[in-house]
Amino acid sequence: MVRGNQLWYHIVAFLVVAIWGSTFVFTKLLLLNGLTAAQIFTLRFIIGYVLLLLFSLRQKPFRLFTSSVVDEVLMMALGVMGGSLYFLTENSAMNYTTTTNTSLIVCLCPLFAALLISAFYKSERMQPVQIAGTLMAAIGVAVVVLNGRFVLHLSPKGDALAFAACLCWAVYSLLFIPAAKRYDTFFITRKVFFYGLLSMIPYFMLRPGFPSWSTIMRPDILANLLFLGCIASMACFVAWNWVLKKLGAIAATNYVYFNPVTTVLFAWVVLKEQITVYFLVGTALILQGMYLANKKSKAAVQGEKVKVES
Repeated sequence: MVRGNQLWYHIVAFLVVAIWGSTFVFTKLLLLNGLTAAQIFTLRFIIGYVLLLLFSLRQKPFRLFTSSVVDEVLMMALGVMGGSLYFLTENSAMNYTTTTNTSLIVCLCPLFAALLISAFYKSERMQPVQIAGTLMAAIGVAVVVLNGRFVLHLSPKGDALAFAACLCWAVYSLLFIPAAKRYDTFFITRKVFFYGLLSMIPYFMLRPGFPSWSTIMRPDILANLLFLGCIASMACFVAWNWVLKKLGAIAATNYVYFNPVTTVLFAWVVLKEQITVYFLVGTALILQGMYLANKKSKAAVQGEKVKVES
């Protein structure tokens, strides 16, 4: 039963990353229709938050705030790091550097997350075989993203923004650990969406402007927004926070390595883009690296077994 549940957690993590890997098409279509990255983020989070709020209102008792001011600040930090600041830095990076640079840097966030979490939680520190696995997966990501073009155009501002996005997700994974010990997944996700939206107010004060209601209600735009809001945001954030809680921050975050793989596969199916030998080699490295990254020593497995039995 335990092994079956663990397999299910890994499947959910993969599916979430697969969906996130497909969102570039829907976001690109919205950008081509005149919406900005900030507007897209805000609209998709509004949709997700409303759905989460409606679901939460059915729960008894309904909870609006956390148990303490410290925990409320923690939720605020999660909303900023995993919501507004992450999306703004990632999307802004595209304006100053290449898509290749942005994809490569952002998809390496499992390395940053592992280093950051290991520094704060001794129990989460990776063993040598797991370190080797995550490095192998990172190399696989580089092979897939670069696709044989081993020339990176350095852009300090754009690359710095991409690294900032990477660090935001790593910090989100770190902060989620104490939050998951005290609150359920739906509540955490709803707070993340709320503070993600709230922290966007200063941005729109500096850069006002929002699409008209008639623009939003256009069938093609509305369909893309509903997918991004209902599936890629609400459903995927709930599922992702759930697997973070079940698998642990490091193990779950490692699945981000699959993001460029699912993106290429989605482009192959929908956009008829060609799959190259670099993609196959990179994918093989990622798969082998993920296997090693999730492998635990016999002592660690025995320790977990004793813990469960006790």
